[in-house]
Amino acid sequence: MRQFFKFVLATVVGLLVFSLLGFVLLAGLVAVAKSAGGDKEIASNSVLELKLDKPITERQESSDFGPLGGGRASIGLLNLRQAIAEAKDDGDIKGIMLRLELVQGGMASLTEVRNALLDFKKSGKFIVSYADVASEKSYYLASVADQIYLHPQGSLEFNGLSSEVTFYKNLLDKSGIDVQIFRVGSFKSAVEPFFRTSFSDSARAQTVSYLNSINDDMIAQVAASRKIAVPRLHTISDSMLVRDAPDALRLGLVTKLGYYDEVLDYLRTKLGTAKDKKPSIVSLSDYHEGGQEKQREGSTSGQRIAIIYAEGDIVTGNGSNDNIGSDKYAAAIRKARLDDKVKAVVLRVNSPGGSSLASDVIYREVVLTSKVKPIVASMGDVAASGGYYISMACDTIVAQPNTITGSIGVFGILPNIQKLLSDKLGITVDRVETGKFSDFPTITRPLTDYEETQFQREINKIYADFTSKAALGRHMPVERLRRLASGRVWSGSEAKARGLVDVLGSYDDAVKLAAGRAHLKDGDYSVQRLPRQKTSWERFLNRFGGDDDDDQTAAAEARFAQAKLGPLYPVYQQYQLLLQMRGVQARLPYELEIK
Repeated sequence: MRQFFKFVLATVVGLLVFSLLGFVLLAGLVAVAKSAGGDKEIASNSVLELKLDKPITERQESSDFGPLGGGRASIGLLNLRQAIAEAKDDGDIKGIMLRLELVQGGMASLTEVRNALLDFKKSGKFIVSYADVASEKSYYLASVADQIYLHPQGSLEFNGLSSEVTFYKNLLDKSGIDVQIFRVGSFKSAVEPFFRTSFSDSARAQTVSYLNSINDDMIAQVAASRKIAVPRLHTISDSMLVRDAPDALRLGLVTKLGYYDEVLDYLRTKLGTAKDKKPSIVSLSDYHEGGQEKQREGSTSGQRIAIIYAEGDIVTGNGSNDNIGSDKYAAAIRKARLDDKVKAVVLRVNSPGGSSLASDVIYREVVLTSKVKPIVASMGDVAASGGYYISMACDTIVAQPNTITGSIGVFGILPNIQKLLSDKLGITVDRVETGKFSDFPTITRPLTDYEETQFQREINKIYADFTSKAALGRHMPVERLRRLASGRVWSGSEAKARGLVDVLGSYDDAVKLAAGRAHLKDGDYSVQRLPRQKTSWERFLNRFGGDDDDDQTAAAEARFAQAKLGPLYPVYQQYQLLLQMRGVQARLPYELEIK
């Protein structure tokens, strides 16, 4: 028996040692890979290639270890803008080549990229664009280029913007699910997909309004770059005069119809490269430190401006990498407020909203910060409902003309699956209660009239609180604020005209405003980015156990579902979103995608 235990003990120790050695060896291989794949030396006379073939997010996680690092497959707006700015002053970079097919990004983010490209051109360097097929968003960026190449058999979409909403009423009816809805305001149409089969008149009116506002802004910018009159571009777009590549050339939207090898010939000419030599082309990942974001940059004086990036749905608790957890972001704002070296704060918001309670937790920290130091909101693609909630106490709100904002309103949804259980599945539910309302709320029976009244009363109370705080932050009478609320969505331009936004501008404009309010001059401060992002090494270790395991599993499951479901994936997303909703919601009217 003693020999048996010795054998078992030796086996266990051997396995532990083997696992430890294996982990150390794997870590060493990863470190070597990181060293070998680090920053590459940029050859002189090079072109920076910007291939925008992934979703554009506010921040990009570093990916030194590739898939092992667990990072998201995205392009960080911050990293992209920094790379363009560095290339402008880099003597080794002579120009930029845009590779634009189906660009995945919101209109405000694309405006930030477009403005960075326009600033790059001030250096006298060239920009060339090439695409086989160009979407509306792709062309919006390509229009800044000196030369715009389109494949001779390719196509260019230039027929205006659209937004589709999927309605689930018929599906719910067939499934035996009754959705009990509570809301305030005729424009708070987040719940319409669950009880209607098409837009209500108010929802259609607001969508037509802000979509036309965004489209007008886009056409004005394209007109300025291509030297084509705005009315002419409207005619081209409204009449869909661009049906193929020759149409795009004839109408002056592109400058050349050509193949990729002809683009390379153009680059050889611009760079003075021999015809038998390949032009030096540098990818974004090779040029900009593999996507690694600097936590601090700028002056070493000790004075800082804290940039807090709030992107995704607003949820209670710590949340995940893909959303805004109230505890996590309240702590980040609190940290900036209590840090004497932080002289001002910029809250960068890109969110359709979410939990009303979670939004209020973050709002409270913004209010406390505004009492001791400047705090400026910088709105990205979307800062609506809860996204507006967490912004409205800032000293100044900065938005792009094509930002989606407003949607000041709340709603609640409580499904009743009694018919699904009994009629479809043959399941019945019985209950025992100690009080008349002990099971409230429940999804296995309809609400009584009294319960519906109490539910709606709570919604009304939260809406009154939301609008009162918004009026206080906007320095306007609450009656006027509520005329702009009711859940109505506005473009940044529309919101500015109505006092919901203070300044139309970029992220850089917001930082300059914050610096000015803190009496800081250029070069006198550094930028600190919060919440701090985990490094590739930290995320790699998390894969063996840690707080991020659930996040990484969820991300992997989402990618798998998207691959399997294809066009049905948005329906699955809506279902998952419903499962995650807790309490009263301050959320954008619907899952908005502008195409």
